[in-house]
Amino acid sequence: MFKGISSVVSFLTIIPSKNSELETVAKNMYLFPIAGALIGIIVGAAGYGLSFFLQPLITGLILTGALAMITGMHHTDALCDFADGIMAKGTREKKLQAMRDPAVGSAGVMTVVLYAAGMILAISMTKGFALFEAILLSELMAKLSMVIQANRGLSAWQGLSSPFTQSMKDPRKFAIAILLAIVPTVILAGMTGIFVIISCVGLSFLLLAVANKSFGGVSGDVFGASNELVRLASLLIFVSI
Repeated sequence: MFKGISSVVSFLTIIPSKNSELETVAKNMYLFPIAGALIGIIVGAAGYGLSFFLQPLITGLILTGALAMITGMHHTDALCDFADGIMAKGTREKKLQAMRDPAVGSAGVMTVVLYAAGMILAISMTKGFALFEAILLSELMAKLSMVIQANRGLSAWQGLSSPFTQSMKDPRKFAIAILLAIVPTVILAGMTGIFVIISCVGLSFLLLAVANKSFGGVSGDVFGASNELVRLASLLIFVSI
């Protein structure tokens, strides 16, 4: 269990581990919510303290940057690629080519700018324990979204996403991931948490449908983009209700 947790934490963050082989990470994808909890506790605790001393927008800027840094900006990069692929005109092959192109297009730039602005505004709308709770539970939902897509989707091509989609077809692993994310959310947030869970699941399936139509399946970029968008959506719900 410790090896599995350390592998997914290393994969999803900049925290190093000796157990970061792709096959090991994919086999333990059902533990993604635990990695999300760790990220949420670290950044949420920082937000809890900073929100009492700094202006809300400054706190939002610092925490948005902290989330990007602790995750190595991999998911932010994935959001860029996903947006470029979705907005590319033409056949599925052209969309795949645009998503896999290392150069960032205008769609990717605009999407990340809007995403960062949304994160800063969402975080600035609350403080104290409510901010800690919102960040923690939003991270759980973000990681759950990737698990849902791996369970329900197929890889767009034989690549890095393939071991994850294969591993998460195991119903026992999927059930564990669901419990790891949903139980803390319901306990801590009650009815608001239930609404956030429903929204997370709905958005995950919507993004999966878009990926299937545009690319013929999911990929690492689809997973990463879902992580970012579900995190933002969850935060917005928490601070709005």
